[in-house]
Amino acid sequence: MSKQNARIGAQKPRISVEPQKPAWSDGQDATLLIKEYGFIPDPWQELILNQWLARDKKDAPLYLTCGLSCPRQNGKNGVIEAFELYKMVVCGEKILHTAHQVKTANKSFNRLASMFTDPANEELNELVVNIRRTNGEQAIYLSNGGLIEYSARSRGASRGNTYSVVVLDEAQELTDEQIEALMPTLAASPTGYRQMIYTGTPPSPNSPGTVFERIRKSSLTNPSKTTCWHEWSVEEMPAAGSTFKDVLDQVYETNPAMGIRLDEQFTENEFSTMSLDGFARERLGWWCGGSANIAIPRSMWTKAGIERDKIPTQGKRAFGVKFAPDGSAVALCGCLLTEEGKAHIEAVHNASLADGISWLSEFLCDETRAERTAAIAVDGKNGADALLDALREEYPRQALFVPGTKGVIASASMFFEALRSGKVTHWNSDKQEALNQSALTSIKRPIGSDGGWGFGGDNSPLIEAAALAYWAAKTTRRDPDGECEIY
Repeated sequence: MSKQNARIGAQKPRISVEPQKPAWSDGQDATLLIKEYGFIPDPWQELILNQWLARDKKDAPLYLTCGLSCPRQNGKNGVIEAFELYKMVVCGEKILHTAHQVKTANKSFNRLASMFTDPANEELNELVVNIRRTNGEQAIYLSNGGLIEYSARSRGASRGNTYSVVVLDEAQELTDEQIEALMPTLAASPTGYRQMIYTGTPPSPNSPGTVFERIRKSSLTNPSKTTCWHEWSVEEMPAAGSTFKDVLDQVYETNPAMGIRLDEQFTENEFSTMSLDGFARERLGWWCGGSANIAIPRSMWTKAGIERDKIPTQGKRAFGVKFAPDGSAVALCGCLLTEEGKAHIEAVHNASLADGISWLSEFLCDETRAERTAAIAVDGKNGADALLDALREEYPRQALFVPGTKGVIASASMFFEALRSGKVTHWNSDKQEALNQSALTSIKRPIGSDGGWGFGGDNSPLIEAAALAYWAAKTTRRDPDGECEIY
């Protein structure tokens, strides 16, 4: 392990979902077993084993679905090997081990197989009936009925046997189609129960996997009593411009193997090589992309709320208009940008397009309001052209913005960074509840192939309009004089 008194990573996860108290656990026995064959688990690995091998009063597994999200190279495979060894050798169970890539499945097979072929491990040697090394068909069969078969999901996964345990490594890449193909292998479980183990890292914005993040979301918001989830992660990405020194504490909080198998020098090299969001995702366990990920953390949004008497009254005013993609609704938000560079946003209205857009054009084309408005950004299709035609009668060309793909990406990222750095406020009022709900339920929707994103989800138009208003205020060179309010 590490030198005495040297700093090591957090051995307890930031998120630990354990809905039930076990009657007992076989975790300690699994730890003792793997130690006999040269692997000494870290405290955090023992913690995970204790939950995966927890039992209820009927001596059945307490948790049938187990999820582990932890940055790479920390030792997830060590936990899996200890778990699989115990299940095969002591319990005689049948296991299917799957990974996204062939090379990952091969690596896992070679590590476990080496324990059974090492001449020093006589007891394990005697249990072996057959070890199959054919590529794509690797397996270990034991005389007590225990077995483990390996498969790469990229090649179709299922081996045709029936299992009581399925281990899904690289679960961030797991798709619905793949999990549906695997489920029949559990239908006739020899033990009468079925245990699924999911391990992985946060998916990238372009990852095709949906299952891992759906299990995570369910575990955090509506956990089943038979599901446990453990996660080493940061809640928010580090602020733009952060240095390695700024994030070092977070590195130790999210990497239990820091100071044991990972070191600061290599991690600093990762920091200098990767993009900030890439480092946050890969090394800090930040869940950033994918359909289950909330775009704005509640703590960030709550912190930005201010009371009525704190709202600025002088500055550059802009509006953002977002037409919902399905043509169902339109949202309007305003932004006031002060000379100090701080912005205040408010929702003006969110309405069904069945009511038309006359209210919208009347509001924005009010003569007094038009004189004091620097810019308006309009995004969407249904109704956008008609609104822009009306606006052109009251506003000069340079006051009107149609963002396009690049503008939508820019508006979301600029707004998010400003919110995180404390440069955006919103009115803390029941009258703004629709905006609150939009902000807190919207997700990061991947756009393009370069890691760009915009706000998405079923309730995103208002926060999208707010981001557009902020982007317009920051982008325009127009600055009508005068004291004004958003309304």
